[in-house]
Amino acid sequence: MTTVLTPATPLTAADRCDRCGAQAYLRVVLMSGGELLFCAHHGRKFEPELKKIAAEIQDETERLTTVPPSATSEEH
Repeated sequence: MTTVLTPATPLTAADRCDRCGAQAYLRVVLMSGGELLFCAHHGRKFEPELKKIAAEIQDETERLTTVPPSATSEEH
């Protein structure tokens, strides 16, 4: 997905997908105003349509695969 880097507020666990209610990892700011929030699944599913109507897309899906600094490789 094409990402526009903006100084937007990071998405939190309180931000929910407008389609299914899962945690949102994409914020789509519409050219017409307003915004839509999507989980990674629905963001990928609707990507072609979103690119047509988006002024910007904030994509934080990399957080799904990032290992937190507190995790160790030898956790039991």
